Order: sequence, then C-alpha cells, then structure tokens
Amino acid sequence: MLYASCLLLVASLWLGRASGDHVPRGTNNTCTVAPLGEGQDDTDQIEAAIEECGHYGTTVFSEGVYNVTRKMTWDLVASRVDLHGYLNFTADLPYWMDPANTYRVIFIQSQASWFVLTGSDFVVDAYNTGGIIGNGQYWWNWYGTGSRLDGDGRPVALTVYQATRGTIANFRIEGQPFWCNAIAESQDVIYDGMYCNATNTNPEYYGDNVVPNTDGIDTFRSDNITLLNWDITLGDDCLAIKGNSTNIYARNITCRGGNGIAFGSLGQYADLFDHVGNVTLEDTHMVRLSSEIQPNMGSGVYFKSWSGTRIGFPPDDGGGGLGLVTNVTVRDMLLNNVSIPIHLYQTNGALPGDAPSKLQFANLTFINVTGSTTGNTIVDLQCSSAAPCPGMVFQDINVTVPSGQTPTYECSNVVSEQGLSGCNATAQS
Repeated sequence: MLYASCLLLVASLWLGRASGDHVPRGTNNTCTVAPLGEGQDDTDQIEAAIEECGHYGTTVFSEGVYNVTRKMTWDLVASRVDLHGYLNFTADLPYWMDPANTYRVIFIQSQASWFVLTGSDFVVDAYNTGGIIGNGQYWWNWYGTGSRLDGDGRPVALTVYQATRGTIANFRIEGQPFWCNAIAESQDVIYDGMYCNATNTNPEYYGDNVVPNTDGIDTFRSDNITLLNWDITLGDDCLAIKGNSTNIYARNITCRGGNGIAFGSLGQYADLFDHVGNVTLEDTHMVRLSSEIQPNMGSGVYFKSWSGTRIGFPPDDGGGGLGLVTNVTVRDMLLNNVSIPIHLYQTNGALPGDAPSKLQFANLTFINVTGSTTGNTIVDLQCSSAAPCPGMVFQDINVTVPSGQTPTYECSNVVSEQGLSGCNATAQS
C-alpha cells in the first residue's frame, strides 16, 4: 500500500493554469514516504513518490529500512530528496545476477547497476542516517575466494549517470557487493560526505581479500566532479579515475584497506582514447587495517595502463589503447604502512613480448607525502619506452621505511624529474 502524501501549493498552481503557462508535474510538491515494515516490498511506493515529486518537488523518506526488490532509476530535475532511511537491496543473488534485472549504463567493462540517479539540478541528502544496504556479506560468502572477473554481474551500489549539477550528501552505503559508487557521462556533480563499508565479518575468510572490486568510486566520461569528506573501507581501488575523467577535485578522503587511489586502468579499449586531466587530490589518508580483516594496503596513489598489444577483448582482457594523463596534483597524503607509496606501471594484463604502451603519463606532481611503508621503495615509476614520462615533480616526500632499510626511488623512462634524490630520470631503451 502506497504511503505518500503530496502537499500541493494550490494557489501557485492555479495562477500558473490561469495564465496559460505549462506547470511541470510535481511543482512545489512534497511527497513523504515511510517504510511499510519488515518483509514488505517498498519499491512501488518509492517509485510513485519519485514520479510525483522528482521533478520540481521534494521527496522525504522517514527513517527506517525500505525493501527494494528490483532495479530502480530516480530521474530528478530541480528537486530534492531527503533520504533519512536506508534502501535495502534484498539479498536475492540469483535474481540480481540475471542481466535482465540490472542496468548496463556504465560502458567500461560492462558493469551492472541496480540503482541509478540521473537528471539535473538535484540534491539527495541522506543526513548520515540513510543510504543503501547492499547486503555485501551474502555476496562475499557466495563467491568465497573463487576467481571473480569484471563485468560478471555484481551490481554497483549507487550509479550516477548522465547527471548535471547534482549533489549527493551525507550518504552511507553498507556492504557494497561491487563498486560502492560510479559516475558516468556526467558533469558538475558534488559528493559531500560518503561512507562506504565493505568489511568482511565471516571468520572463514579472515586473512583473505574476500571483498575485491569494492571500489569507493569509479569515474568515467565525466567532467567537473567534486569528492569531499569520504570514508571508505574496501578491498580494491579507493578512488579509480578512469578514461575521460577531467577536472576532478577530491579532499579529505580516508581509505581503509585496498589498493590505494588509482588512475586507471587505462588503454584497455584499443579503439578509444583515454584522456584524464586536471585532477587534484588533497588531504588523503591511507590506513592499513588488521591483516585478519583486510590484507591489502597497496599504494598511496598509483597509475596503470594496459600494454600496447591487444590480447583478447574487454571486459576482462584488451589493451592497445592510446591516451594521455596530465596535470595531476597529489598534495598532503598521509600513509599508514602502504606497500608502495607512489607507483606507475604500464603493463596491466601484459604478457612477455607485448608491445610497450603508447599511452602517456605527464606532469604529475606530488607534494607533502608522509607516513610509512612496509618496504623500502618510496617511488616506483615504470613508464613505457614508447611514451616516456615528462614533468614528474616531487616536493617534501618524507615516508619512513622499516628500520635498517634504505629508501629507494626507481624511475624508468622518465624524461624529466624534479625533487628526488637518487632517481634515475634518464629515458631507457
């Protein structure tokens, strides 16, 4: 039974009709929704409220848990959603793994989505009391430590797609089965306050990374994206800046476990040019968790591309793609026992004898990187001989290595570098 009350401002609507103007649906409406209760399906009433008030109105979700049993899109235009409760995407794994029951709006690697936000000029505020329940532990138990591939049907928890001038605030996602967030083909979107928690609680898998691919967010074909105040517990890339992501700004990001902040992977699609430019990361913190819960804490920041040879095809194979990553600044990064603080390699998925990548990384700047590492390699830049790296700048890199070890800085095919002592910055054949 639908529980939604719509409070119409009758005078305003009457004036619009009297003047002959078109009045969009939902203008100045407020729709209020409350959960139906344990075991009941809230999907119909959620969709009805968004249909009524998602354009030019306000939708208010009371606190509590809302059961969602099918894929759902919120098309929001000049509107607001106050999400005080949680959308619980039920743990019917065989249902969600059927491609017919999810969206395929993220082109790269054919990822699945069960919840999509789209539209323009909207605000979704979850007040730190609401968001998404992804029931990730069911997924992790189901897969165990078996091999998992990209595009295998596990759904992204929250997808923003073809959105313009949107804000997502104070949002919590518990137990993302796959990526926590993705933003694709969007512009001028702000995330301010995002909590993602992929923490395995099954003792059977303590000591294993049973939560792979639980990225905090992947950006793709998007411009002017702001990421503020994130706290992410995960088993893969904290932030993944993928192809054609431009003008990205991230500040106050805490990454607990996983591989670090990634640029890539890039060059997977032979017929696409991957451009990444004007990215700034400020005030980021990489935290190593107990190895019993999450054994990985890879890099502070790392950059990766496929080789220059195409081996197979996406979503799982590929390579041979061109691209340019330029004007990236990493400032004020604090590391807690990461494996390699700053890392770049261009052999993702490569086999012996593959051609070197022609995708280029250029003008990367690292300022005030501090903390600790588990090894003695502070910087490892393995640029491609077919596209050497110019404009590598380092300032105030003060990372502590284990007692008795000597810090090392490795550079291959770097054509210009500033600020590192003992780094070979000569292009190698």
